[in-house]
Amino acid sequence: MKKNINLKIVIIFFLLGVLLILGLGASYIYMLNQLEEIGAEQANIELIQSINTQLSQMKLTIIISLAIYAIISILIGFFVAKALVFPMKKLIKSAEKMASGENIKINDNGQKAGEVGDLENAFSLMTNELKEKLSEVNRQKKQIETILLHMTDGIIAFDVDGGIIHINPAAKNLLGLKENDDDFEKIFRRLDININIEKVIYLENWTSSEQRKHVGEKYVNILFAPFQDENDRPAGVVTLIQDITEHVKLDNMRKEFVADVSHELKTPITSIMGYADTLLEGEYDEETRTKFLTVISAEAKRMARLVTDLLTLSRYDSKKITSDITTFDLGDLVKKCIEKLKFEIEKKNHNVECFVTASVPPIEADKYGIERVVLNILSNAIKYTPDNGVIKVYVGFVYNDAYIKVIDNGIGIPEEDLERIFDRFYRVDKARSRELGGTGLGLSIAKEILNQNKGSINIKSVVGKGTEVVIRIPAKK
Repeated sequence: MKKNINLKIVIIFFLLGVLLILGLGASYIYMLNQLEEIGAEQANIELIQSINTQLSQMKLTIIISLAIYAIISILIGFFVAKALVFPMKKLIKSAEKMASGENIKINDNGQKAGEVGDLENAFSLMTNELKEKLSEVNRQKKQIETILLHMTDGIIAFDVDGGIIHINPAAKNLLGLKENDDDFEKIFRRLDININIEKVIYLENWTSSEQRKHVGEKYVNILFAPFQDENDRPAGVVTLIQDITEHVKLDNMRKEFVADVSHELKTPITSIMGYADTLLEGEYDEETRTKFLTVISAEAKRMARLVTDLLTLSRYDSKKITSDITTFDLGDLVKKCIEKLKFEIEKKNHNVECFVTASVPPIEADKYGIERVVLNILSNAIKYTPDNGVIKVYVGFVYNDAYIKVIDNGIGIPEEDLERIFDRFYRVDKARSRELGGTGLGLSIAKEILNQNKGSINIKSVVGKGTEVVIRIPAKK
């Protein structure tokens, strides 16, 4: 059956041609017979002879046509068999041999030789390459999905119609998206962002492609960028959402810091200029001049302290301060600090008691920095405790940390201010702090010093009852 496919094609073409020609001939003969009958009825001998002649010619024409069509059919069948059937038969035979294992030779490289072997090797090579390509594509896809899944920045890909192609969890979280926010227009219309996807895709250089929005408690920066397909045609828009909350907070802190520094410097400068101009405008007695010069000196010293504290904070921020790490006894350091403040203590008639346990191990830290912290905390306790107050200082050891606890019965700190007392220039009672000579940077510097020495500071307070400050410093191992 397989061997006679070409013959079957020739026979099919021939039979179709014969049927077509016979059909036309039969129709024409039927018409001639009708005409012959008409002519016989009318006894027209010449018409009958003419019809018979035409009929004979027609029969001859049909026979010649059949012969010509038979030749054409044979030629068509031969060319069709050569173009289609022979390659198919060859492929079928090769497949049969491959399946049966006949006539397969193995070359020196261990591969199959011959036509069948070459065909099988080609199929095997193509299959392996296809598997490798698919494996590589799947691997890259998984890598991209993993990266997008764990990115802190949000990513949303839209098609040209605004439909979401891909969105990662960070984007949903940063924009607070809901289930019905499923296309470009809905998402950014809810965020009150006036942007058109067609302008982003087709007029990228003509419109702003970056937006900054306040979403809930977060500040986000949204960047729009069009992307193209493999034919360099517009395919959609990729949106990048970045959480810039910390950047905005730091920028606001910087602005507040500059404003606070300007204000703190302006006050003493104004006082100095005012008293100096007053002295220059006229002659005053010795007592008045002494009074004015005392104010000028006090304001100048206050400004100098402020500048010194600012420089100290700047050095800590830029990590330019090199700590001189030494081993020392914390109890002795605290007692020396109390001795240095003896004049201020006696001036307000405070009762200061210091208790040191015998089991406090030596401390390995920046002694000068820790001394500055202790002096700052003790100075605050003395300043903000009314006359005849009680201040108790404890030095001890717990859980590998040495600690200093300072408890006073002073004016206390409101609860709402406790979270901000370490902010720079933050004062609970600004007027009284300036009157007592404070710069508003003491606790900020203390926190920076303790951070440098891997320590900590914690403050508890009740208004009208007093304040408790606990400083922890890792002990030497």
